Amino acid sequence: MPWPRPSASPPAANAGLISYLWPLLIVILAGWLLPGERLRGIHLVGGVCGFIGAALLVGPDGFDWSGEYTPGYLAALLAAFIWSGYSVASRLLARTPTTAVAWNCLGAAALAFVCHLAWEPTGWPEGANLWAILALGLGPVGSAFFTWDLGMKRGHVRLLGLMSYATPLCSTLVLIAAGLAAPSPSLLLAALLICGGALIGSGMLSGRKHRRSRESTESSRG
Repeated sequence: MPWPRPSASPPAANAGLISYLWPLLIVILAGWLLPGERLRGIHLVGGVCGFIGAALLVGPDGFDWSGEYTPGYLAALLAAFIWSGYSVASRLLARTPTTAVAWNCLGAAALAFVCHLAWEPTGWPEGANLWAILALGLGPVGSAFFTWDLGMKRGHVRLLGLMSYATPLCSTLVLIAAGLAAPSPSLLLAALLICGGALIGSGMLSGRKHRRSRESTESSRG
């Protein structure tokens, strides 16, 4: 829903990595909102590293809030907050059956269709593209929502947030391979800062296993 409209779309790699602040936000929100967890200093340090990495994505000219791409950057950031909030809320609503995800997807699809009619030109995929889209919806993309809900309700939330940071790196490599983004030192540094922030914020670098996190995970499984 909040993904940038074509008229205000920033560079694809920049918007993609900003939106992929959601794993780091999951780490922070989990320590703040979930029972048995608390927000620690390492979570704040990880958050600062992640946002510095996002700021570097705009390049040496800095973040121009009055520029033409500002609505797109804000929309990408809003998308990160929406998905991270939804994910942590799934843990808080662990008693809700995973089948309820189907209704969430249906509602999101309806809203997306309305926004499409309001802001986008209509176009239909042809040939193999149509079958590829259908296969993605019925296969990996569709099933991902259900498996993610199970992971948030029964798994280690911070670890899942950490592991999710493989996604922006892979997506950036795909954009570069497709010619939609150019490799640069600033892009690499931004990716390292964001992923490093997720590592720090998860507490994995400290080498300690927090008993409260384990007890919270076990209690949610029961």
